[in-house]
Amino acid sequence: MDITLIIVLVIALALFFDFTNGFHDTANAMATPIATGALKPKMAVTLAAILNLIGAFLSTEVAKTISGGIIREGEGGVLISPELIFAGLIGAIVWNMLTWLLGLPSSSSHALFGGLIGAALVGAGVGAIDFGVLTSKVLLPALLAPLTAMLIAFVATKLAYGVTRRYDGKPDGRSGFRYGQIFSSSLVALAHGTNDAQKTMGVITLALISVNLQAPGDGVQFWVVVVCAFAIALGTYVGGWRIIKTLGTGLTDVKPAQGFAAETSTAATILASSHLGFALSTTQVASGSVIGSGLGRRGSTVRWKTAGRIGLGWLMTLPAAGIVGALAALVAHLGTWGVIVDAVVGIGTIAFIFLWSRRDQVGHHNVVSEVAASGEAVSIAPEPEIKKVTK
Repeated sequence: MDITLIIVLVIALALFFDFTNGFHDTANAMATPIATGALKPKMAVTLAAILNLIGAFLSTEVAKTISGGIIREGEGGVLISPELIFAGLIGAIVWNMLTWLLGLPSSSSHALFGGLIGAALVGAGVGAIDFGVLTSKVLLPALLAPLTAMLIAFVATKLAYGVTRRYDGKPDGRSGFRYGQIFSSSLVALAHGTNDAQKTMGVITLALISVNLQAPGDGVQFWVVVVCAFAIALGTYVGGWRIIKTLGTGLTDVKPAQGFAAETSTAATILASSHLGFALSTTQVASGSVIGSGLGRRGSTVRWKTAGRIGLGWLMTLPAAGIVGALAALVAHLGTWGVIVDAVVGIGTIAFIFLWSRRDQVGHHNVVSEVAASGEAVSIAPEPEIKKVTK
């Protein structure tokens, strides 16, 4: 297949993945402020889109991990071809769309890694994968980051309710935290841009290196940064309402102080990981923070059944995307017609999932939780004579 054509196809598919990453992961920053009423749904996704765009320009450390770390370089260059990258992206996108349909906040990052690894194993063998980098930069952060965020959110929630204890059993005097949530959720959106947008930058850079259009070790080209930043911002603006609903109301009933604590811990964890070049899952971090904040507030209930479904999605992401990427790579080996078949089947699958989602639509009109809609008081230690007060 003509090199120019396949590179154009890879870049186009990578940007579409970036777009799905945006709407898939909007919930990371905006689920909790929407749930508490700190921000209106449309305002929240607009703010997140702008900050994702800005954040994408702030760092390229994670992009370097993908373009020059996970996939090894041999004597003839990087050990993966554009056709295999194309196949890996199909695996990542299909899994992203499926989990979006199910409302599961799974990891777009791990879907991307799984797809690329599955395709590389089929096309280039085990030697194409640098398992040392994969373990240190991806797998270990996947285990430690959500647990760290959960612990920080637990402590922060305890602290927030401890210093405002005079409001226990009263109308929601802690509603002032809603204003803090505007800042903390904005910080999460900015952090998300510094981490997730870079993954697509790394994939495009990897494709350019694979056909000698860029030298190994060179940084991400500026035009790649620009197009990836706009793609993830556009996806964020569309809003992944199904996942916002799950993360904002499905795990626990989020109150303003909890939301502020969860978002602050999420932002801190993501920013630290981006600085170190860890390609972690921002979704796992956000989910861990929400659970930690739920555990930190007395009287709060964490819905462990929902948490279990999310955890199962996490475990399945790498292998499931890897299997799809590997199957697509087997077809891509047929040459030009193989790539065309992959493209047609991939587009057909995405279209089917989208049309199926229309049967049960979730949007900005029905994503707001009862907490945000009613403004009910937070009752920390309810007693029989104390009634809930509405604003």
